[in-house]
Amino acid sequence: MRGSSTRLALLVSLSLTLLTAATGPAAEEEGWIDLMASPTLDAWKSPTGGWTHIADVRLDPANPRKLLAEPGKGAIYNGPTGRTNNLITKEKFADVEVHVEFAIPKGSNSGVKLDAVYEIQILDSFGKTKLTGNDCGGIYPRAQTMPYRYLDEGQAPRTNASRKPGEWQTLDISFRAPRFDESGKKTQNAKFVKVVLNGQVIHENAEAKTPTGSNWVKAETPTGPLLLQADHGPVAFRNVRIRPLPAEPR
Repeated sequence: MRGSSTRLALLVSLSLTLLTAATGPAAEEEGWIDLMASPTLDAWKSPTGGWTHIADVRLDPANPRKLLAEPGKGAIYNGPTGRTNNLITKEKFADVEVHVEFAIPKGSNSGVKLDAVYEIQILDSFGKTKLTGNDCGGIYPRAQTMPYRYLDEGQAPRTNASRKPGEWQTLDISFRAPRFDESGKKTQNAKFVKVVLNGQVIHENAEAKTPTGSNWVKAETPTGPLLLQADHGPVAFRNVRIRPLPAEPR
């Protein structure tokens, strides 16, 4: 009987292990919207400009400030000039999780903007020691235009998790949109619940009291599109996904 009981326990344990392996990761992946699923970029507002479908990118050996694209599918980049239309989703979102993979060459600049106005900066910050919100993963500073100048330092990432130019990098953002009462008065600031760059947590519960960059003068709203910046230098994106962020625990 002891042998039978032991074998039964082992079978139950193995079954539970297999069930967990089958359902665990799948559960974590539920609810994602693949914003790159369409070859014609249907999730994004027209015109989408000079974005090109590619298989991969690498640094141009003749000029490390440029990217060389490999023909194929699986990623997009903003063309040989490194400047084209920003990508803005047709759909508007409130509280979301966003997953983005990106690659930039030396010295390049891009960004991911929640509600199209709260920016997590993408910049070549590899090896930099003193960080501000204008570094990769930073919550971008407020700024004025004509002439363009920063009004503050934004919110720096807690550590420099940037990879070398030309390497693919991963950005995961959990974001809560600002809250408003029935009269339209803001009751809670927008908040970056967590931002993870290349596996390292760089922000937690960081409030954005206003929109970032020159958008800080704009009225805030409870929903808005996701924006990928494409007019500040070469950048490639892949595996761009978004899904609703679970409700806050009461």
